[in-house]
Amino acid sequence: MNRHIYKPMLAKNAPNAFTDKDWIFEIKWDGFRAITYINENFSVKSRNEKELKNNFPELLELTKLAGDIVVDGEIVVIKDGKPDFQTMLERGQAVSVSEIERQSKRTPALYIVFDILEKDGKSLTEQTLMERKKILNDSLKEGSHVLLSDFIEEKGEAYYQLILEKGLEGVMAKRKDSQYEEGLRTGSWLKIKKLKTCDCIVFGYTKGAKSRGKTFGALILGLYDNDGKPVYVGKVGTGFSEELLRVLLVKFDKLVTDIVPFKPETGDKVTWLEPKLVCEVAYQVVTHDLRLRMPRFKRLRDDKSPAECTVDQLNENKKTEKPVDDKLSEYASKRNFQQTPEPTGGEKNKEEQLIFVVQEHHARRLHYDLRLEKGGVLKSWAVPKGIPETSSQRVLAVETEDHPFEYATFEGSIPQGQYGAGTVKIWDKGHYETKFWDENKIEFTLNGQRLKGRYVLVWLKNAKGKEKSWLLLKGKE
Repeated sequence: MNRHIYKPMLAKNAPNAFTDKDWIFEIKWDGFRAITYINENFSVKSRNEKELKNNFPELLELTKLAGDIVVDGEIVVIKDGKPDFQTMLERGQAVSVSEIERQSKRTPALYIVFDILEKDGKSLTEQTLMERKKILNDSLKEGSHVLLSDFIEEKGEAYYQLILEKGLEGVMAKRKDSQYEEGLRTGSWLKIKKLKTCDCIVFGYTKGAKSRGKTFGALILGLYDNDGKPVYVGKVGTGFSEELLRVLLVKFDKLVTDIVPFKPETGDKVTWLEPKLVCEVAYQVVTHDLRLRMPRFKRLRDDKSPAECTVDQLNENKKTEKPVDDKLSEYASKRNFQQTPEPTGGEKNKEEQLIFVVQEHHARRLHYDLRLEKGGVLKSWAVPKGIPETSSQRVLAVETEDHPFEYATFEGSIPQGQYGAGTVKIWDKGHYETKFWDENKIEFTLNGQRLKGRYVLVWLKNAKGKEKSWLLLKGKE
């Protein structure tokens, strides 16, 4: 008898947790998604229908806990109270029987079951989620390696905060009346995570240096556009253990190709690969040209095909975030907006006059930040000795990254561990007029509450190792 092979229902990204009586909320587990067939032909299938039962022999316990059912869940390995995906990856790649048996005893897996799709040969996919949950609870017992997924109703915001406090990555939100829509991403299921992620294709890697001289520097990432053409989305060089670097390099050796899918960044020496590997990357924001900012490698996705990795992922994610001006990409890449209260950008000046602000910044060392509005952003300089108030003073001003316009009103504490950690408060603000502005010299007149008059910034061309160093002085009236 040929049994139906189910495709897992998929979830859309959601920007924030919410409270709603029509929804339930579950932990989002970081493991291998698997649909399990508990019948005369026991089978554990991954998203791409790879058989997993041999790599996780402890899950055979399911045959003693249930009758003829098909269930959906996540296989995880728990270490220190949290899912350990690196260990999961090692378990999924083991080949020899002895190694699989050793791993199953040393790092046993848990199968967390959250849905039931079939019972006694009859499909349950058209029943509501809450009806399926009841049938699941009546049909499957828990065991040493099998758990039923807990959930709460309505209070998604409070549950999400609790989950983050426990160090987990997020929650799944599901409509109570949702049917099980095979292979579809309709919005009846949502994933709410602390960090945004994207499944990218590995198109190559850059040459490693120093401690990575024998492995690689960064992975070259891409996605397919709607016409099936590769699109470069950036590179990722963080998030790798020494062991993972070596494991990946062995995989890469079999995929080296002369085909160049897109132009690399200037100065990169790239070894190109056949587009067969998929990896999940966490990132902070996406720029207008679809570049990932502050990416970090999370894991390989053996359960996902390269054809599924399209720019639609990023376009979908961008709907849930404020667009990032390309001028602010460096600013955004240095900050985790989940932790810092600093503005993300988006506001524009509604006045006709240009604004300036000077902020007193109690960071590792006290300094003052001079910011001049230009081109929709705040051009910025860190001034260690403060803004000169007489024409006899000349001080160093170190150019920093452009800041968003609304930073002009920002005051507050940047938490420890974040870029620029410390207290920021406004020292002076007002309007200014530009007299002259080129790449070597800027002349402007300030009309602030404290500072008034003509000022000059001169680029210090010969400052060794300080290519962003300027001289700031107050001009004679």
